[in-house]
Amino acid sequence: MNDMTPIATKPKDWETDQEVRWCPGCGDYAILKAVQRTMPEIGARPENTVFVSGIGCSSRFPYYMETYGFHTIHGRAPAVATGVKLANPELDVWIITGDGDALSIGGNHTMHLIRRNLDCQVLLFNNEIYGLTKGQYSPTSRIGTTSPSTPFGSVDRPANPCAFALGAQARFVARAIDVHKNLPSVLKAAYAHKGTGFVEIFQNCIVYNDDVFAPFTDKANAAGNQLWVEHGKPLLFAGGTKGLTMDRERLVLKVVDVIDGDWDGADVIVHDQTNRGLAHMLVEMPAGTFPMALGVIFDDPAPTFESAVVEQNRAASAGKQPDLQKLLSKGQTWMVDKQPHEI
Repeated sequence: MNDMTPIATKPKDWETDQEVRWCPGCGDYAILKAVQRTMPEIGARPENTVFVSGIGCSSRFPYYMETYGFHTIHGRAPAVATGVKLANPELDVWIITGDGDALSIGGNHTMHLIRRNLDCQVLLFNNEIYGLTKGQYSPTSRIGTTSPSTPFGSVDRPANPCAFALGAQARFVARAIDVHKNLPSVLKAAYAHKGTGFVEIFQNCIVYNDDVFAPFTDKANAAGNQLWVEHGKPLLFAGGTKGLTMDRERLVLKVVDVIDGDWDGADVIVHDQTNRGLAHMLVEMPAGTFPMALGVIFDDPAPTFESAVVEQNRAASAGKQPDLQKLLSKGQTWMVDKQPHEI
């Protein structure tokens, strides 16, 4: 049988006939368009792609992608996605989740998906609030966040999604912004990674948490407060006038001025996306004092969960012939040779 030449797709081919229903101005619209634009560029095929979501505003996503999809229950998207990938490892599986869905009720499922290293992409839309249920504080909400559930201000210490992922032994961790032009390139990198590609996307909730990310997303603040990392390139920001170096006495990062472009003289660190220790420091830099690290922060592939399962099943069945009757007869069995009325 001859192999068929894959048919090239266009962004329009990935759109469904469903009315996209998010609040006007929601960052989810931008993420949806970025994903639909990215699919043709990575050579994905609709009939080979599955989007799995949990519960939340972001979880409407599968309805708007012309692919297979599951809108599952709260926090359980990783479990369903694992079943899908084990049933057919050839499928491209994307998990769409939010900060509440993935890190609250779904925290354990997210952790186990990551540590197992299932080959899939996890897009975590982080708006630091529960939007669908009308603005309660979420696991990533900042201390002092006022909401219907914390009218006097949250006293919870917020979870850091990327630090959580690294702590769960993630092999790929990245960050992006809903409306930023670099989002497609981050999605492509996650797709190219063989294993769990964890991407935190800062997504603005215009109704319940508007402009919470403005200190680094607003155009006026972007240059000075965004650090887009790139493997093998110096960690520079603010138009190349500032960079990150290592305080060797305290073993922490610090910001230094770069004079006349001499980043080497300023001892600016060159990004190594395979360095887990550096990745931890980048994702945990305190806001305000440091820029927000964005892009592919960590990428160090390892064998995937489903490949290990497939190999284990292959080894276990090697040299054996399938025999259902033999399986049913295995162990203690007996034969009833009388009719019920004769007993």
